[in-house]
Amino acid sequence: MKRTAVVTAGTAGIGLETALGLAAAGFAVTVVGRNAERGARAVSRINGAVPAHPARFLPTDLGSLDEVRSLADRIASHHAATGEPLTVLVNNVGAMFADRRELDGVEASFVVNHLSPYLLTELLLPTLTSGAPSRIVNVTSGAVGLGKRVFDSVEPPGGYYGFHWYGRAKLANLAYALDLAGRLDGTGVSVFAADPGGAATDMTNGTMTDPRIVSPALRLLWPLVRRTFRKSTSGPASVAARPSIVAATDAALTGRTGIVIGAQASPVAPFRAATDPRIARAVRRLSERHAPLAAP
Repeated sequence: MKRTAVVTAGTAGIGLETALGLAAAGFAVTVVGRNAERGARAVSRINGAVPAHPARFLPTDLGSLDEVRSLADRIASHHAATGEPLTVLVNNVGAMFADRRELDGVEASFVVNHLSPYLLTELLLPTLTSGAPSRIVNVTSGAVGLGKRVFDSVEPPGGYYGFHWYGRAKLANLAYALDLAGRLDGTGVSVFAADPGGAATDMTNGTMTDPRIVSPALRLLWPLVRRTFRKSTSGPASVAARPSIVAATDAALTGRTGIVIGAQASPVAPFRAATDPRIARAVRRLSERHAPLAAP
């Protein structure tokens, strides 16, 4: 049976390297992204490397929840029509913003880093379940340790600092992934989180040099913080993709779920706050409120 995978934000950087790794492992890969030109280049590169498993591109603005709903419908309809199982979903999308902004009236970092992958996953659960055994891989970040752990609302109290808000949104998504693993236990759908560690990508090159992304206390130490950021985001995307590829393909993970694959591409203990059931419940309430499965 043909094995298939969907990789969001898969046209460049870590996402493209993940797609290449999955294609090399025998998957027919669908890459999702906004830019059609980059999508065409990604498909050409994947097909040039692994012509036996043709890739395809689905254009989608993953910052728009309406477009995410449309994407889920296209993917589900395709698999229903072809009878091919959806074997792997890699939620690789991520974004960090130096200035606060909104998408459809909701703070952008929370939309892109959590609500978008949450909504796509929930809408594709019937497809993933019918194609089981299957895997969901949510890309997380070490930044979860710097995010505020209060989820009474989308936006935490205090000023806007892009790196901390990115970490908080990634914490929400990690808590969701671990909670989802429990919900799906016994269905044949395994859920993993993958921490890429860091790499030189469009996101890190575009924002990690701006001191506004950190709190005032860290700005006082900006030369040290900037050197730390530079070191942690200097590696190749191909190495940073390994945790996602392992989570999606490693036979040793068969039948297991709720595991975080760390930057060294092996299981690590999850960040403790992400295992707190109170945080998981609060994130679930926020997600259902701001990303309903049916368009409002």
